[in-house]
Amino acid sequence: MHMPNYVVLQVVLKEKLIGTGSGNLSELEKVINAQAAKGYRLHTITTSSSGSKGFLGGDRIQATMVFESLNRA
Repeated sequence: MHMPNYVVLQVVLKEKLIGTGSGNLSELEKVINAQAAKGYRLHTITTSSSGSKGFLGGDRIQATMVFESLNRA
């Protein structure tokens, strides 16, 4: 079975309005660990931020991650 050399995934993180820290960093960790279990390592991560349109919604941060296969064939 041939694995792709790279996988690109996006995760949207919703920032809490009050205080600091993302409301769902565990989701980001889950995605990274799932790819690691498949034989990939995190190669690059970039983020972009957009303001929320809702009242007390907080900001949304989109994380784009590139994973590289450790088992290149």
